[in-house]
Amino acid sequence: MLPAKGTRKKRILTGIVILFIVSLFVPTPFHIFQPGSVEELGSKVLVEDGEQEAEGQLYLTTVLSMKASNIYYLAYGLLAPHAAVERSTSVKGNMTDQEYNRWLKYLMDSSQESAVVAGLKAAGEEVNIYPKGVIIQAVDEKSKAKGSLEVGDIIHTVDGLPVRKSSDLLAYLKGKETGDVVTVALNRDGVEKKEEIELIPLKHSKTKAGLGIVLSDYTKLETSRKVKIKAGDIGGPSAGLMFSLEVYKQLQNRDITKGYKIAGTGTISQDGKVGQIGGIREKITAVDKADIDIFFCPKDIEPTDTNEKTVMEEAEKYGYDVKIVPVETLEEAIKFLEKLPPKP
Repeated sequence: MLPAKGTRKKRILTGIVILFIVSLFVPTPFHIFQPGSVEELGSKVLVEDGEQEAEGQLYLTTVLSMKASNIYYLAYGLLAPHAAVERSTSVKGNMTDQEYNRWLKYLMDSSQESAVVAGLKAAGEEVNIYPKGVIIQAVDEKSKAKGSLEVGDIIHTVDGLPVRKSSDLLAYLKGKETGDVVTVALNRDGVEKKEEIELIPLKHSKTKAGLGIVLSDYTKLETSRKVKIKAGDIGGPSAGLMFSLEVYKQLQNRDITKGYKIAGTGTISQDGKVGQIGGIREKITAVDKADIDIFFCPKDIEPTDTNEKTVMEEAEKYGYDVKIVPVETLEEAIKFLEKLPPKP
């Protein structure tokens, strides 16, 4: 006996509802990027005895990033104007979400430190830099440390010997062989740990055997005056240039903004070099919406650099009314502002 027509429709409808509910919880391997906020820096950067009053303002720019946690978010990302969709692996590689968030925090902390150094040096202030440890940037898939060491771990000692910089670890491992086991003492999210790791053979390295990890140096600053940066939940290193400009600005006896709204993006090194960043399309869109007068972006230097070209193309395509200034260094940005006439 065939089911009643009404019953069949009810089953189909129930199936559709169940399918919809299930699809809400099936993640996709993509991230969505959209224009974020444009935030003034005067309240985020506090320089001891610094001057914050100015006719204009300096601003950092952000990108709104979120996981496409289901196919509906993904569809939104594909259809929304000025949104970009990228595979999660191209965003965070083989890192877990926890490792990725830890690494973003380190990048922001390191960026702030470099910004303080660059800004103070540009203003003629004294800065002393000391090594204080190393942080894990990546763990090779073939490493015996996989599962024991994580991105963002801070290594303090190996076999009881202090590791203050990457070269200390390399020097110690130089006499080691594949299969040797070393004890690594580390800090992970404020918790002290010890792990025994078997060394693996390394190619194109100064040592024959190693842990199979990539390290970055942690440093400690001693400065002539205190600088505090309150970044909130902003992650990553791309605000470095603008943080350093704000530090420099507060140490001048003149208003370098000259009445303009000045935004920008770019990483900064301790010697003031500006580096390429991600999400430049989304940032220039946010800048246009915020009615910014001037936008500093990283200058394209290497053949693989694309920030300057992308910003120029995007501004021309959508008719954005903002003066784009590509810079290679903090010094270039300062010189541009020095020559800038006051805003009418």
